[in-house]
Amino acid sequence: MPCSRKLCEYMSLGVSVVTLSEIISVGFSLTRRSDEEPVDPKKELEEACKPKCVKSLIDYKKCVERIQGDESGHKHCTGQYFDFWGCIDKCVAPKLFTKLK
Repeated sequence: MPCSRKLCEYMSLGVSVVTLSEIISVGFSLTRRSDEEPVDPKKELEEACKPKCVKSLIDYKKCVERIQGDESGHKHCTGQYFDFWGCIDKCVAPKLFTKLK
């Protein structure tokens, strides 16, 4: 089955696309089984939010390409990096904190 334009763009950037059913199957609350460690839902929520932040990811990757040849070490992409993760955090926070006890 061919992917939509946006989905193909996300996948070409290395963004893993997580379906809603996968998120539900993982669960949002911290759970502990008798023989396992607690499960942190943050990683799954971050993966689910990455497609919403693809513009920031593209900006970051463009910056990395632009400064690749910088030998001085003065150029950096810190702002774009934090913009990307800020977008993800903004998406994850409401879902995550409503489930924590």
